[in-house]
Amino acid sequence: MAERRMARKARAEPEFLQFNDLGCETVGGKVIFATDEWFAPARNLLKREPPQFIASAFTEFGKWMDGWETRRKRTPGHDWCIIQLGVPGLIHGFDVDTSFFTGNHSPYISIQAGCLDQELPFTLEGDRTGMAASDSQMAAVAKLGSEVWPELVSVSQLQPGYSDCCHNYFKVSFSRRVTHLRLNMYPDGGIARLRVYGVGQRDWSSVSTNQDVDLVALTNGGVCLGYSDAHFGHPRNMIGLGRAANMADGWETARRLDRPKKLQADQRGILQVPGWEWAVFRLGHPGLISSVEVDTNHFKGNFPDSCRIEACTLTPEEEAQCISSRWDSGKWRVLVPPQKLRPHHIHHYGKAELKLSHPVTHVRLIINPDGGISRLRLWGRPTPFTATLANKKRTMSKL
Repeated sequence: MAERRMARKARAEPEFLQFNDLGCETVGGKVIFATDEWFAPARNLLKREPPQFIASAFTEFGKWMDGWETRRKRTPGHDWCIIQLGVPGLIHGFDVDTSFFTGNHSPYISIQAGCLDQELPFTLEGDRTGMAASDSQMAAVAKLGSEVWPELVSVSQLQPGYSDCCHNYFKVSFSRRVTHLRLNMYPDGGIARLRVYGVGQRDWSSVSTNQDVDLVALTNGGVCLGYSDAHFGHPRNMIGLGRAANMADGWETARRLDRPKKLQADQRGILQVPGWEWAVFRLGHPGLISSVEVDTNHFKGNFPDSCRIEACTLTPEEEAQCISSRWDSGKWRVLVPPQKLRPHHIHHYGKAELKLSHPVTHVRLIINPDGGISRLRLWGRPTPFTATLANKKRTMSKL
C-alpha cells in the first residue's frame, strides 16, 4: 500500500479540470449514506487536501487510510454511498483518485446522479470508522430509489493508487442539474478522493434585479474558462466561499523570468514590467458590476504589484472562439484600470474606479508581474441576457 512508483511522463489533463469541484466539503458537500466504512470513512472522499499516507498509522480496525475503504466483502452485493453536492449544477467530469490504494483499491466503479428538491432527513455524523449502515438507514435510503438514477459513468475499471495512474478521469455529457450522486464500488475496496467538476446552477428567478450579488461566485455559477499560469494555485480558488484558508486556497503563479534585472516604477509606484498573468471567468449570470473586491489575504511576500480588470459581453459562439484562441480577443474593455496592490489586504473598487456602465458576461483579471490573489468578488445586479446583448450592440455601434 505504501510504495509509490516513479511517475512516467505526465499525460494530458482533461479540460474539465478547470471547472469547480461541486462536491468538496469546503463548499458544503457531504456524504449522507454509506453501506460500509470499516477501514476509513466515506467523508474523506470530499476533503479538499490531497490524500496522504502515513506508514505507521493504524486504528483498532486496521490500517489507517486517507480515503473511503470498506471491509473485504463476504456477503452478496457491493458497497456504495450517497453524496449531497455542496453546489448543485451541471457536471462535466470526475476524478476518481485512488492515491495510495495500491493493493486495496476498488476494481470497478459506476456513478449515478439524482436531482432532489427536498432536504433529506438523514446524514452521517462523527467518526464512522469501523461502522456499517444499520437496517433503519438501509430502509430510509431505499426510499430514494437511487439504484435507478441516471448513470453518468457506466461500470468502469479503476487503476491502482500509484502516482502515475491514480487519477481516473471520466468525462461526462449530462445536460440536467444534479444535486446528489450515488458512487458504486464493485464489489468493495478503497478510493481516496472524488472530485466532481462542473458549473453551479442557481435559480435566478428568485433574485431581485435590485439585489446586489456576487456575479462570479462559484455558488452563483461563476467559472474559470482559462488562465496563463497556475503553478502554485488554480484561479478557480478565487471564486470560492468565504475568505481563503491559506495561500493554497488562492491563485498563485510562478515568478516570471522576463522581469528586468532592476525594477523601476512609474509616478504611481506601479512597477514597469513587460509581462503579466491573467485568468478569465464567465459570470454566473450577465450583470451590471457596481463594485469589485480583490483580496490578497495570506499573500504577504508574494502578492502582485498591481492588477487591472477587463470585461466583455460574449455569446456562447463567441466564447468558444475565444477559448480556442486562448482569449486573444479585441473585445475586452477596461473595467478597473491598473491599481497598486498591498499585501494581505482586501482592496475595494467602487463607482469612482469602475469604467464600464453596461452589463457584461465575462471578466479577465490581469496581475503584474506575477504573484497570488486569494479572492475575487464582482458585486452587481443580474440583467436578462437578451438585454445584455442589446446593450452590447448599442455599445459596439458607438465605437
